Amino acid sequence: MDSFDVKGSGGCPVMHGGATERKTDVTSWWPNALNLDILAQHDTKTNPLGEEFNYREEVKSLDFDGVKKDLHALMTDSQDWWPADWGHYGGLFIRLSWHAAGTYRIQDGRGGGGTGDQRFAPLNSWPDNGNLDKARRLLWPIKRKYGNKLSWADLLVLAGTVAYESMGLKTYGFAYGRPDIWHPSKDVNWGSEQEFLADAANRYEDITEANTLADPLAAVHMGLIYVNPEGVNGNPDPALTAQHVRTTFARMAMNDEETVALTAGGHTVGKAHGNGDGSKQGPEPEGAPIEEQGFGWQMKGARGIGKDAVTSGLEGAWTTEPTKWDNGYFDLLLNYEWELKKSPAGAWQWEPVDLPEEKKPVDAEDPSKRHNPIMTDADMGLKVDPIYREISEKFYNDPEYFSEVFARAWFKLTHRDMGPNIRYIGPDAPKEDLIWQDPVPAGSTSYDVDAVKAAIRGAGLSGPEMIATAWDSARTFRSSDNRGGANGARIRLEPHKGWAGNEPERLQKVLNALAPIASQHGASIADVIVLAGNVALEDALKAGGHDIEVPFAPGRGDSTQEQTDGDSFEYLEPLADGFRNWMKGQYAAAPEELLLDRAQLLGLTAPEMTVLVGGMRALNANHGGSGKGVMTDRPGALTNDFFVNLTDMAYRWEPTGENSYDIIDRKTGATKWTASRVDLVFGSNSILRAYSEVYAQDDNAGKFARDFVAAWTKVMNADRFDLEA
Repeated sequence: MDSFDVKGSGGCPVMHGGATERKTDVTSWWPNALNLDILAQHDTKTNPLGEEFNYREEVKSLDFDGVKKDLHALMTDSQDWWPADWGHYGGLFIRLSWHAAGTYRIQDGRGGGGTGDQRFAPLNSWPDNGNLDKARRLLWPIKRKYGNKLSWADLLVLAGTVAYESMGLKTYGFAYGRPDIWHPSKDVNWGSEQEFLADAANRYEDITEANTLADPLAAVHMGLIYVNPEGVNGNPDPALTAQHVRTTFARMAMNDEETVALTAGGHTVGKAHGNGDGSKQGPEPEGAPIEEQGFGWQMKGARGIGKDAVTSGLEGAWTTEPTKWDNGYFDLLLNYEWELKKSPAGAWQWEPVDLPEEKKPVDAEDPSKRHNPIMTDADMGLKVDPIYREISEKFYNDPEYFSEVFARAWFKLTHRDMGPNIRYIGPDAPKEDLIWQDPVPAGSTSYDVDAVKAAIRGAGLSGPEMIATAWDSARTFRSSDNRGGANGARIRLEPHKGWAGNEPERLQKVLNALAPIASQHGASIADVIVLAGNVALEDALKAGGHDIEVPFAPGRGDSTQEQTDGDSFEYLEPLADGFRNWMKGQYAAAPEELLLDRAQLLGLTAPEMTVLVGGMRALNANHGGSGKGVMTDRPGALTNDFFVNLTDMAYRWEPTGENSYDIIDRKTGATKWTASRVDLVFGSNSILRAYSEVYAQDDNAGKFARDFVAAWTKVMNADRFDLEA
């Protein structure tokens, strides 16, 4: 048999390394090229289950009791190839679930456990996720058994919840319904660093001021979920670490009480692993040789499993009984003095001074031995930070309250990106409305829609005013965590109604006209806002020569101010909206990149983004009535003029300032229109130009109108989870 040379390329009949090495692509040749990949990710072609498969329907037939029974049995079914500490896998599975869900950040709603993304790079190879590949392999027999009825995304989160139950915690509940993705997410900005655990100062204006952490990041190092367990940049300083803990947890939507509860509850069970020489550890899964079959961090020349495993480098348990849910964490933290020491692997950790022998946890494999418990720098932060200390003492003195707060915080951590509880599936899903779920009361569907449309037409509002209001109400939707959108009509509440992007004066004028109509006809204001946009769109379609009725589904409700968590909604404020050609300020990202970000959060494809921008320009719906990009002599009519004129070589384009261009008639030299970068990118980017040319064709004016209506309706209904199949 001929030898196989994986390094050589001579005589190879295909492009050697094309599928395994760093490839030269468009952005490698031209780094400033606009990369549209985030609008094409998770295409149905990558899903092996096919286009017709609907996980949210499939999971409803899952044997829910059987899954939990199997998971409970697995907790104490220790395997020789990866033995359980003290015979219980609870700590490992809790860390698995936590690190799947804990990547969520409130800034953009991205990350989290809702997609099963932890199976793929870079998350499967993050240093902070060391040896979680073993946890996923332990779960594989259960995934194999229940197949398509149980997604990896649900299983990864459920495992930790069942682990807590098996160790004595009364959990708050669990909801199924997280569909899997089939390749890594491309839309999450994990940071600009090119190496794991790079200097944390790269992420801060001032590392001693935790709140200067760059947006939208929520971890102090590339490759960590939260903070460095040894201290900021590996330097122990509990007071400074506490400051960083507060910032990172706040960016994951947690307040101080929830932060203390989660930190303590996460460290009430299980242990850290650093009882060995980290230099003998092999590469992470993505860098491991093919024979490792997706395993990483294998120890070479050392046992490397059980009590000898190396993961974080810290070594030891936090509590006396690490497989039992109790209040022992606060007992040890608050009632004993602690000193800095080094683990066998050389990591900084805190250990108690003069701790009674009976308070020490037994060895994970040999119950005849006992070892000091440990605390991380973050744990010590709970003791030295005055606010955290007060909360810790409250939890210590009221164990039942601690258990209740933790159970609710754990549920929030693991469900934050699922959206409202209407999306919850399964017998253990709690029915209580929680403010972080952004509750929306049910709306009426029994009113006369045609009568409301007639009243809207008589309200004295212009088409652009109604289009802009409907769009602004709906554009806050984030597919990343299913927040925002038109349902609830929060555009009329704080903080939404004061946002600069919503043009408060125009908004109030429209609301004053529409609210009486809603009241008179028994419709929600949310419905009437969307319906008004549809009315204006239908009139614009007729003006453009198209007789198309815009689909409308009644049933939106109106949320109250009390049902609106103003602090968390601040993160939904649009700072730019390319669809309405507006930016609140100047940013490091180019306007067209901000447009892509908004389009991806809205769940749009590149063609949908294209048709919406061109249509919104024709509708004259720019922020503040700006004429930029309104490249038509018929503003207000829905036409494909934007694309026709953008691609017409009768004009040339000339920059006149930052993000400002004149479109000049080549023959006369007169400025015909003005435009922004967001407008001109649809002619300069080769992919977007290809879409623009489709809509500019003489035979596609009708297609343009139909596609615009479909994309508009998609945005208006993005948060209508009650309409899901």
